[in-house]
Amino acid sequence: MASLRFVMFVLALYVSSYHSLSQSNTCLVAVPENHTALYIFGDSLFDGGNNEYIKSTTFLQANFPPYGETFFKYPTGRFSDGRVIPDFIGEYAKLPLIPPYLYPGNEYYIYGMNFASAGAGALLQTNLGLTIDLNTQTNYFREVGKQLRQKLGGMEAKKLLSRAVYIFSIGGNDYGTPFLTNSTTPLLLPYPQQQFVDFVIGNITVAIKEIYNEGGRKFGFVNVGPLNCFPLLRRLVNGTTISACLEEQGSALARLHNNALSKMLQKLQRQLKGFRYSITDFYGSLIELMKYPSKYGFKEGDAACCGGGPYRGDYSCGGKRGIEEYEVCNNVNEYVFFDALHPTESAAKHFANLMWSGGNRDVIESYNLKQLFHDA
Repeated sequence: MASLRFVMFVLALYVSSYHSLSQSNTCLVAVPENHTALYIFGDSLFDGGNNEYIKSTTFLQANFPPYGETFFKYPTGRFSDGRVIPDFIGEYAKLPLIPPYLYPGNEYYIYGMNFASAGAGALLQTNLGLTIDLNTQTNYFREVGKQLRQKLGGMEAKKLLSRAVYIFSIGGNDYGTPFLTNSTTPLLLPYPQQQFVDFVIGNITVAIKEIYNEGGRKFGFVNVGPLNCFPLLRRLVNGTTISACLEEQGSALARLHNNALSKMLQKLQRQLKGFRYSITDFYGSLIELMKYPSKYGFKEGDAACCGGGPYRGDYSCGGKRGIEEYEVCNNVNEYVFFDALHPTESAAKHFANLMWSGGNRDVIESYNLKQLFHDA
């Protein structure tokens, strides 16, 4: 009888221990010490290929040559001749290449994940049905958080998510898409300008708070670029100077947005315990490259490397978007723009460097990303 009681005691102890381990405090997957993951949200500036795996349109896909040919030697779905900004940020943080979330069989999330989708906006109706909007991207992130808690246990997952850095490029499509679908001048916007910006900023705020509630504390943003100065819209501007494209409606909307983004993040920093952020002035930095390309190692700051028409801005790069004829420059590294909307790999690296280690307060607000990565 004593022997039976001993066996029952050992069995009870085992069951209790197993139950305790399953309560999410034991790490089931090894996480490197002092590890900081990178989670990526936004649009084509950051997209690592998610639109390859959804029912979209060639206007919002880059799965054909000459995209990808510089670095990868084949198209990866990135809107670049090679790498995009987050690829460099991951490299600087000593992380492996962060895969797109929808990549088949992709279940290893401890280094981060790329949820960004070309054409995405903060508003649901922006390119509706053709992209992964910001709300859906945050829903995907919550699924990742759930998977991490199952694989790492609750305590380790909480630690990983709180140390991680979350970067965003969002808003440009919300303001830019109406210019591509409406030829009236001035453009008739879906809302009054300030209300339009408030809606976009409101949805971005919701996304930040959802990630914060999952454990996120460190956030990095690029603001919206001067929309009418991108080759696609600049070819429609009455005037050839940069000043002319900056005076247009889309560029003015971008300035309104960028001012509101800064104010919103400052407010969240006061409201949310442990919240830290970085804003890189993509708007100002792109204008600087366009005005003074040779100062930064480029030769051409106005026209795209790939495309046709004025500024090679007809978005024909690759010949799959309704216009079969297009041109490609001889030396892509000399160009700021690869196609009518997106930077070359060389320009992406320039912007990534600013995000990572920029110290000029005219370019970086609050922290730079290097500080966020190294700040536990």
